Amino acid sequence: MSLENIIEDFKGRNILVLGDIILDHYIWGKVTRISPEAPVPVVDVTRESFMLGGAANVAHNIVSLGAKATVIGMNGRDVAGEVLVKMLGQKGVNCEGIFISDRPTTVKTRVIANNQQVVRFDRENRQYIDNKMIERIMKYLNSVISKHDAIIISDYEKGMVTSGLIRGILNNSKIKKKGKGRNGMFVAVDPKIGHFDFYKRVSLITPNVMEASNGSKVEIKDEKTLLKAGKTLMTKLGCKAVLITRGEQGMSLFEKNKVTHIPTVARKVYDVTGAGDTVISAFTLAHASGESMENSAVIANHAAGIVVGEVGTAVATPEQLFESFKSKE
Repeated sequence: MSLENIIEDFKGRNILVLGDIILDHYIWGKVTRISPEAPVPVVDVTRESFMLGGAANVAHNIVSLGAKATVIGMNGRDVAGEVLVKMLGQKGVNCEGIFISDRPTTVKTRVIANNQQVVRFDRENRQYIDNKMIERIMKYLNSVISKHDAIIISDYEKGMVTSGLIRGILNNSKIKKKGKGRNGMFVAVDPKIGHFDFYKRVSLITPNVMEASNGSKVEIKDEKTLLKAGKTLMTKLGCKAVLITRGEQGMSLFEKNKVTHIPTVARKVYDVTGAGDTVISAFTLAHASGESMENSAVIANHAAGIVVGEVGTAVATPEQLFESFKSKE
């Protein structure tokens, strides 16, 4: 596996990212006292910042690795939505597929004091999109799919990803025709608990241990139950591969008649926020560039090891990937 050639191939890829786009809002400060009004810390705010979350962070990861990305999602008619689109545009993400709706833009606000998260509060509407919106999305998707090499579905359970939408994607004639083999284009899903029945026949899902346990109905406690859970998901969903992310224990890739365990390369873990976005981005981009499932998982593992070493949602760059691989030689 020549990393130089792989990353060079990234530049020619264009990935379609569909799902829940989120604006991550951070309030930073210090705590030196407790409120006299209630037994809660008083945070002296020093600064605020915004980061891309959900499908928006997946798209950011794609462009950070040198490829192109188009995002399909929904924003509200609010300031947060304007901020989110502006940020995506500044990163070089194609935002033409973002639809404006009456529901609010999803915003997660985290209060960080003394380098620790004190509280998080969410502004969102988790109601599923209706058939009319699904039709609009599919019409747009049909108009741009020929320019893309793979699809990532980023499910954060904020209402954008429905069973009907995924069925529409998988049954789409243009998607079936594009790509190699009878299964057509590569479709990867970052799943959410409660939605596993939505993902039947996708190419890849990337659950963490808790999500894999829930989706398979097998509590993962050791290697035996890990293997059972992974194989159960493969059979239940009929997908090409399942990549279970296991935190400090690395990842386990399940393919037909093959399981590959990949140890973590992370040197330090400060924040796992958005690590799943990086995993599915790097994996899909590598596979769309012609790499095997196993090599794609190794690359995704290195990318994840980079972002967990930073606070907040982060992305990996080609230079950081080179350095990560070099340090493990």
